[in-house]
Amino acid sequence: MTAGLHVGCDDGALRLTLDRPATLNALTAEDADRLAEELEGAAARDDVRVVVVTGAGEAFCSGADLSGADAHEHFDVSSLDRANRIVRAVTMLDRPVVASVRGVAAGVGCSLALGCDLVVAAESARFLLTFSRIGLMPDGGATATVAASVGRARAMRMALLGEGLTGRDAYDAGLVSHLTTDAEHEEVVEGLVRRVAAGPPLAFAATKKAVNAATLGHLEDALARERSGQTVLLRTADAAEGMRAFAERRRPDFRGE
Repeated sequence: MTAGLHVGCDDGALRLTLDRPATLNALTAEDADRLAEELEGAAARDDVRVVVVTGAGEAFCSGADLSGADAHEHFDVSSLDRANRIVRAVTMLDRPVVASVRGVAAGVGCSLALGCDLVVAAESARFLLTFSRIGLMPDGGATATVAASVGRARAMRMALLGEGLTGRDAYDAGLVSHLTTDAEHEEVVEGLVRRVAAGPPLAFAATKKAVNAATLGHLEDALARERSGQTVLLRTADAAEGMRAFAERRRPDFRGE
């Protein structure tokens, strides 16, 4: 078990909890690799009927860990490859994956949540594609999953302007499957997990495969475009400035360089 990922399994549910609450569960490279490994390994486990991904404390995941003054020197395309690996593991797994979201789900955290099959959002949830704020573009398949759920116009607002959606807004827009109050969130999630764990695994696997084929058939193309675009952007002065500004808690000065 890595320091920032708690893994547990009970009653058919594999529970993967991002556990760095002091950073709003910002995802480190080590935790991203372990998360992908657990998701990929779930397919071979007889004791897993459903996977639950959540965050400890007051957030789901605030995105990639950009802490430190020199984060721009270490943040490269390998971070994108990790995000894509996680989303592939979620969508290709033949078991339902449930995201339990309270608080912020930003950047790759948003991509992870929206790649899941069922997304239970508390009213406190906030979904943000914040990549443009640091001079980058969405990755982790978000250019496909968000547009498939809410359409091009709303996806552009989220991706270009960094406009967030509350849990209620996300539910009304069709971005998430369930909405709960914060007080009832855990109870609703657990009821859903029990229901899925007791359901027909073969039928669920076939259904997930068919729905994903119908709605996310272009996911691999999207991941390839994201990787190509992000690789170029990561070499720009704007991306370096965006990450420095993020670490220094100031507004970035983008110059198109």
